[in-house]
Amino acid sequence: MTKIDDVARLAGVSTATVSRALRGLPTVSAATRRRVLAAAEQLQYAVSPSASRLAGGRTGTVAVVVPRITRWFFGTVVEAVEDYLQHNGYDLLLYNLGGREQTRQRVLRPAGLHKRVDAIMLVATPLRAADVHALTKLDLPGVTISSGSGVPGWPCVRIDDVAAARTATRHLLDLGHTRIAHISGDPDDELAFTTHLDRRRGYQEALRGAGIRPDPSLDVESRFTIDGGTRATAELLARGEPPTAIFAACDEMAMGAVTALRDAGLRVPQDVSVIGIDDHDLAGVLGLSTIAQPAAEQGLLAARILLDPLGARVAEPYAGLVPAPRAADADGKTPASVILPTRLVVRDSTAPPRAH
Repeated sequence: MTKIDDVARLAGVSTATVSRALRGLPTVSAATRRRVLAAAEQLQYAVSPSASRLAGGRTGTVAVVVPRITRWFFGTVVEAVEDYLQHNGYDLLLYNLGGREQTRQRVLRPAGLHKRVDAIMLVATPLRAADVHALTKLDLPGVTISSGSGVPGWPCVRIDDVAAARTATRHLLDLGHTRIAHISGDPDDELAFTTHLDRRRGYQEALRGAGIRPDPSLDVESRFTIDGGTRATAELLARGEPPTAIFAACDEMAMGAVTALRDAGLRVPQDVSVIGIDDHDLAGVLGLSTIAQPAAEQGLLAARILLDPLGARVAEPYAGLVPAPRAADADGKTPASVILPTRLVVRDSTAPPRAH
């Protein structure tokens, strides 16, 4: 394997000169640069990307922090981000918090990221004041995805969770449902994950807009999982008269709701309609009505925004797929939020109540 020492000997210069010449630094004369390039070509010497980045003071790595990698949304975002980074010559350093507070504290402290990464992406990661201070102190480019806490100077890519929940609830209202239940996230779970709060607000706003007072007995909290949806729906049914429709805060909870309803001898949608949010990969197979959110696109756009300050180009496979970041505000800063649209997808799990 050819080494930089071999190129230096053939070109008659030092290894430092070879390094400067191959990196295009202006401290090397044109004649010397030509001699070094000729020697490198003759010996088929290729510069190590990692060594080149380190010589330029960069790691070529982006940190991506997620609450739980096993959840559909987080996994979809991370896969898209990693693919985009790789097309631009960057590596992804994944921090999966796994719902553990001590892991969050360890990852987000300055010593955990200092000189290890060139930029940081937080996916639905709530922050405390101390975390925000620590991340700001790192002075690295950053971006957040989905709801959670913001970092001063960092843009955010997300959907409007309140609007998405309103759309889901209005779909049920338009079908004629008035006794609509909501199964939502557990406030004590997911490191204070906040998406469920916005979606509950949208649900309640839609009901009030239709002249219906939200009924606390029709609102059950659980984990953002299939099992969480099953347990929440079983508890809902145990409270008395079942609702005619259920709005679940995510598709995985909606899938659990369908399971619990069928176990209780109820038909979907003839007895109870069910709708979720996400457009999970299995939603179409299961005939689940949902509010589709562009999970992969959120990751791609966030990655593009993150790499722009680092001088990266838009990866060719995504040139026509990844929207350009919005123009900067009047003060020259990147906009605080880029909100991507959602859409209602009606399938077999929603229908008018039997009385209609």
